[in-house]
Amino acid sequence: MAREKSVFICSSCGAAAPKWSGQCGDCGDWNTLQEGSSRTTIKTRAGGYAGERTTQSLASAQGSAKPRLSTGIGELDRVLGGGLVSGSISLIGGDPGIGKSTLLLQAVAALCQHTTAMYVSGEESLEQIGLRARRLGVENAPVTLLAETCVEAIVATADKNRHGVLVVDSVQTMYSGEVPSAPGTVTQLRECTAQLVRFAKQTGTAIFLVGHVTKEGVIAGPRVLEHMVDTVLYFESDAGSRYRVIRAAKNRFGAANEIGVFAMTDVGVKEVKNPSSIFLSSDREAAPGSCVLITREGSRVLLVEVQALACDNPMGQPRRVAVGYEQNRLAMLLAVMQRHGNLSLAGQDVFVNIVGGIRISETAADLPILLAVMSSFRDKPIPVATVAFGEIGLAGEVRPVPYGEERIAAAVQQGFKRAVVPYANRPKKPLKGIEVIAVKRLVGAIEALS
Repeated sequence: MAREKSVFICSSCGAAAPKWSGQCGDCGDWNTLQEGSSRTTIKTRAGGYAGERTTQSLASAQGSAKPRLSTGIGELDRVLGGGLVSGSISLIGGDPGIGKSTLLLQAVAALCQHTTAMYVSGEESLEQIGLRARRLGVENAPVTLLAETCVEAIVATADKNRHGVLVVDSVQTMYSGEVPSAPGTVTQLRECTAQLVRFAKQTGTAIFLVGHVTKEGVIAGPRVLEHMVDTVLYFESDAGSRYRVIRAAKNRFGAANEIGVFAMTDVGVKEVKNPSSIFLSSDREAAPGSCVLITREGSRVLLVEVQALACDNPMGQPRRVAVGYEQNRLAMLLAVMQRHGNLSLAGQDVFVNIVGGIRISETAADLPILLAVMSSFRDKPIPVATVAFGEIGLAGEVRPVPYGEERIAAAVQQGFKRAVVPYANRPKKPLKGIEVIAVKRLVGAIEALS
């Protein structure tokens, strides 16, 4: 028995409304309601969501820890939390042509050394996938290919062959025969993802889902998709750069906000084992407006160059522009600099750029940014072998950040000789090969480099 009616579904949160309106009543987004069909079906799926409906104690539910499967790509294993977990479902999104399909084809070719894998394409023909495999040098890998868009057919084929890994490229092209709407709609995305999640949990198959992104850079479709899957990965890249960054926005089996760095070559995606080498120029010279930041992304410590430019504004309305950093926080830091750093920037345009296309969100970048602005304003370069990190408070104090000693140790490994750090992050014992300048206030850091 089924009842069909026309409803309007929000593409952001998936909420249903009986009639169209300009704003979603649940999430508040504008112009996101799309017309579709809703059908309430009285049907019981065999086996339930993840097996038979039985209860058990917490101790017996732990089971035995299964080893993770290595994808053969160290940076991808890092982002996944140490490897691929059986029964997990991972959603990876990114701009068109950024390398999602290339990376996953390389990964499943390597995974076939430990298990069986099937690559399902809803956008490309099998010949196109074969040409890509030949270019990547994995044409002899025992990967099963399938060109299909019906999720029921995909699940039936995967269940029959009992593959250990399944790649679905992409989820926006899939449709379910149980939902009377076009592929890519909110209802179809939700139903197709739910069936794939159910299949992964019941059979222990690890599934990769490729997702399209919107112009805002988020996975197309309702945000409920990100709640249904175990891992959400975003492929990021600076325009014109050959480097790619995968960031884990969600991970039930590892650390969130972990990143993996790759280089796109003519023979596929290659991992970058020392990302600091691409964010720091090997032939850096002392120049005004440049300072090296020690940041932490997930479990990895990175050294990134921060560049700033301060110049006179004859129009009377100074501009504050930040690339790779939050612009509102930059305006706040400049106000603290003017009030507590004895540096007047009222008539100055200030531009800040994080080199390498990476985006910094942690507060440890506060001190290096202000030091770079000071260096540009005074036209006095900071010594090349100097690094800095620290959070700046509104009272002008330099506050500590987590993992201070690990950051300093990473600077020593990269050959830096001086570090400006918060007083609370000073090492308990003197470190060989580096001078640590511990400061309590912003003015002390400025005086130390003046």
